[in-house]
Amino acid sequence: MDKGLFQKLVDIRRQIHANPEIGYQENDTAKLIAKELKELQIPFKTGIAGTGVVATLKKGDGPCIALRADMDALPILEETNLEFKSIKKMTGENGLQTPLMHACGHDVHTTMLLGAASLLKDADFKGTVKFIFQPSEEGVYDDPEKKSGGQRVVESGELDDVKAALGLHVHPLLPVGMLAYKLGQALACANFFKIQITGKMAHAAVAPHLGVDAILVASSLIQSISAIAAKYVPPHEPTVISFTKINGGIAPNVIADKVVIEGTVRALDLDTFNQILERIEKIIKGTEISFDAKITIEYNLNYPSLLNDKNVHSSMNETLTSIFGKERIMPIDAILGSEDFAFYSRKVPSMFYFLGAKDTAEKCYFLHDSKVVFNEECIPYGSKLLSEGALTLLK
Repeated sequence: MDKGLFQKLVDIRRQIHANPEIGYQENDTAKLIAKELKELQIPFKTGIAGTGVVATLKKGDGPCIALRADMDALPILEETNLEFKSIKKMTGENGLQTPLMHACGHDVHTTMLLGAASLLKDADFKGTVKFIFQPSEEGVYDDPEKKSGGQRVVESGELDDVKAALGLHVHPLLPVGMLAYKLGQALACANFFKIQITGKMAHAAVAPHLGVDAILVASSLIQSISAIAAKYVPPHEPTVISFTKINGGIAPNVIADKVVIEGTVRALDLDTFNQILERIEKIIKGTEISFDAKITIEYNLNYPSLLNDKNVHSSMNETLTSIFGKERIMPIDAILGSEDFAFYSRKVPSMFYFLGAKDTAEKCYFLHDSKVVFNEECIPYGSKLLSEGALTLLK
């Protein structure tokens, strides 16, 4: 990549980083992307899956390859020393302001995809490349049907004519110039759940028998559901069930009539994941009967596991080696993090890579940390991976 393009991409990245936007609210980010695409004279559509932008570069007859980047930030107060650090806040319905930060590197992903578009604009190929700038990867936010941007993109039909898809994620603990991947089920199924328990209020000392103790019910549920991973899932199946939030009770001498508990389920295998959810609902029904309580569960996010296609990766071997060098490409174990690129991977053959973006500081931080810093020297590698990968798959 020439220095002029690299500097332009760095400037774009810093502009996006300083102005983060939460899922389904990436309006200014989408406007910036549209402005850059206009300069490149690449046709595009806006309003895809909400605030998403999809550009299409067609040169003759041939297959269609999709390249994807996510655009959304996180509700985190940035604690870096960057000159372009975010000071932006979002005002919620209650009037409270929430700080925002690109703590997952989506600003870098968006920049890399714009870089790939620049590199492909004058490339010689036959076929079509779709550049998908996707909203709301981090969650479903206020989507009425509780769907993420990735699920919305797939349902929009944008992948119906696509032969294969590529995505990547910056890795702040992996040195710049390194690439990591896992074939098959690479990232976990995930959901966020909220369980609401309704009991009956009563005097905690004089007449506890007249109440239904929602706290006792909650503790029973937590114990029973937590045991699923150890007792109902094969030991070789990576699984995590975590309770992360609990709220209930009004006074020390009153039996609590309402408790809300929240958490997450992760499993690498989709069948295992669905079996866990079925088991949770069985436990809820049994607990309702045992305690005479009313219990409801709602899911606020539901991602399948991400599938990396061995044939797509195999066809890109020479291209990846030419960019990174054979010794700097490494297979890794699957992780229980989640990614809504999973929806793409279950629609078309796909590959999702981790790209080294480690900072030069002595102490570095991981994704979703308020102090995480991404090394901008990774941008040419990401743009090259996407552009050269598209050209290879078109052939």
